[in-house]
Amino acid sequence: MRNFEKTIEIAAPPDRIWPVMIDVEHWAAWTASITSIRKLDPPPFAVGSRVHIVQPKLRPGVWTVTDVEPGRSFTWASGTSGIVRVIARHVVEPIDSGSRVTLSVEFKGILGALGAAAFGKLTNEYMGMEAAGLKRRVES
Repeated sequence: MRNFEKTIEIAAPPDRIWPVMIDVEHWAAWTASITSIRKLDPPPFAVGSRVHIVQPKLRPGVWTVTDVEPGRSFTWASGTSGIVRVIARHVVEPIDSGSRVTLSVEFKGILGALGAAAFGKLTNEYMGMEAAGLKRRVES
């Protein structure tokens, strides 16, 4: 198992960031780490919601929401449980200057360490792009 994390401060309250974070179908407009996202289930964005994601340099995948704390965080996962499972968490929390957003990705399963070794650099790059894009989008 291997974890990657990116934290960024955004000059906006969580209630301005949260709607942008969960409006996943528009992520491609503000981060180059996403080519396209399509929801596979009707609203609301909740536990069990599935999303088809296309990213540069990666195979398309279906991500399933596993946890949501409205206004604060969501977690989704992709892959095969036991073999390679990628779990991504998006958290926004208030701080004096606005908000802190933390993005994290965890590789689990029998081949999780191999996945982390193979895709760790790209994962860090994409989390940085997502964090910077979210900051630009919310602060503009």
